[in-house]
Amino acid sequence: MSDLVGRAPFNSNAFKEEELFPIREVARLTGVNPVTLRAWERRYGLIQPVRTDSGHRLYSSVDVETVRSILAWIERGVPVSKVGRILARHGASETSSAPIYESATSGEWAQWQSRLLEAVQAYDEAELDRVYGQVFSSYPLSVIFQDIIMPLWQRLLLRYGRPGYGSEWLFFDTFLRGRVLQRLHNLRDQPGGRLLLVALPGRCRELELLVTGLLLNPIDAAVHVLGIGQALEELPQVCSKMRPLAVVVFSNQAPLTDTPQALERLALTLECPLALVGEGADLLEESFRGSPVACLGSEGRMIRRRLRQFLAGRLDT
Repeated sequence: MSDLVGRAPFNSNAFKEEELFPIREVARLTGVNPVTLRAWERRYGLIQPVRTDSGHRLYSSVDVETVRSILAWIERGVPVSKVGRILARHGASETSSAPIYESATSGEWAQWQSRLLEAVQAYDEAELDRVYGQVFSSYPLSVIFQDIIMPLWQRLLLRYGRPGYGSEWLFFDTFLRGRVLQRLHNLRDQPGGRLLLVALPGRCRELELLVTGLLLNPIDAAVHVLGIGQALEELPQVCSKMRPLAVVVFSNQAPLTDTPQALERLALTLECPLALVGEGADLLEESFRGSPVACLGSEGRMIRRRLRQFLAGRLDT
């Protein structure tokens, strides 16, 4: 998220270094009207465009991505007044996470997204598979999905329903689900027990759950993803048969008012530990402090670090 302190005045040298967009172009790129963009700036401090000498706003590519992130959170039911805190937390976790991939700039990620998008818009699965493979050979999993692939997937999803765009998202989503499922299947034979991953009932899409399973996988346990629609009240029965090391519940939306109580009740009925992962974990972290439910966060490297601590009994809940 952009700092709440105003940026330095605009100068021509900065313009040469980075492409900046006027407010009407940002509105076209994101679908957010100029009045709303100004409100997000003035009232909430969510974006901080630079100003020209004449007072016109100019937005960077980072600002454009921030606007898209804000839209995604609002789509998940988070009030705009709370989005700033979430974005700030995400920015802090990414800054403090190691290792830092200095060569993997946002500009490079945008170039990969452009190549993926070109293949999607051409419905060229062979080219999409080729570019996808190149991305996988260039970056670690957390960067691949959280910085490159899922932001593009989310951008296409936001346009879903508009004439001419729905098929693009479906094509991309189907491709990604197939590839991620294949990788999850190949990782199922890991030693060290199993971890059950289940979605909190709601608006979670299958790919988001599968990608979370993939991000959890670089631990010494096999991640088994239960299908969308799995009833939480039936998890004790499932766990009695599968005997997992732990159950991890995924949530990527604003929680219902009774969600904390429901998960705490679930934790008391399970014979294994219970954790929450995803943006819902960020939103409920304070609610679960001191409870039997552990919050693993939503950023890839943080998730794995906390998960290891959780399984070792060293994560302070």
